[in-house]
Amino acid sequence: MNVVNATQFRKDLFSMLDSAVVNNEKVTITTKNGNAVLVSEEDWNGILETMYLMSDPEMSDILGEARRGYPAECTEWRDCRKDTM
Repeated sequence: MNVVNATQFRKDLFSMLDSAVVNNEKVTITTKNGNAVLVSEEDWNGILETMYLMSDPEMSDILGEARRGYPAECTEWRDCRKDTM
């Protein structure tokens, strides 16, 4: 992640925009009043989707179960996919 002050950001605006969009680099812009973060639209949409999914308790449970792995009685993912879909 790049960290720059507002003056440097203004100077390198177009190259930093390209870095965010093309390379998915995050840019933190520091100011005396606080910081801002520049991310690509693709990354931003991913963040919004994650927040949406995690805000639904049922979906959050499903995702948590998937993260922990399938239940012990499942020998193959095909056996348990109905439970998670």
